[in-house]
Amino acid sequence: MELLLHYNKTVIREMFGPHLTLDIYGCDKEKLKNYELVYKMLDELPGIIGMHKYSEPVLHNIAPRENSFDQGGLTGFVILVESHISIHTFPEDNFASIDIFSCKSFDSKKATEHLVGLFEAKKIESNVKRRGREFVKHYPRSVEKADAIAIRERAKA
Repeated sequence: MELLLHYNKTVIREMFGPHLTLDIYGCDKEKLKNYELVYKMLDELPGIIGMHKYSEPVLHNIAPRENSFDQGGLTGFVILVESHISIHTFPEDNFASIDIFSCKSFDSKKATEHLVGLFEAKKIESNVKRRGREFVKHYPRSVEKADAIAIRERAKA
């Protein structure tokens, strides 16, 4: 998680944001194939961990590919004001890979417990990386300011 340094009552961030990568094994195959369940997870997880959706989730049902390890599944993401959440499911292997990246701290343990419970995972591989430690741009510390900037910048694109 984020390391905060306190100097004269000012909080100094040591990173731009945490990036949780979560690989979950032994999941319920039917849940990994369930479009509505995975869409709902992408739609609701941001609120559960204190983030804010910038867009509605995007989710695709990927068909199996001949001569590939990939036997199909669901792939999707949701863009957040704070960054993104993505998921790739591999139901035939009872496996999912999930990323949560944010420019603000979030409870990675809460996110992990929610996802492990939702998909009934038997084993987890979890990593939290501190990203952007040398990022020097002054970015806003409030969600409202970040949202206004994101909307303005994306409208230019």
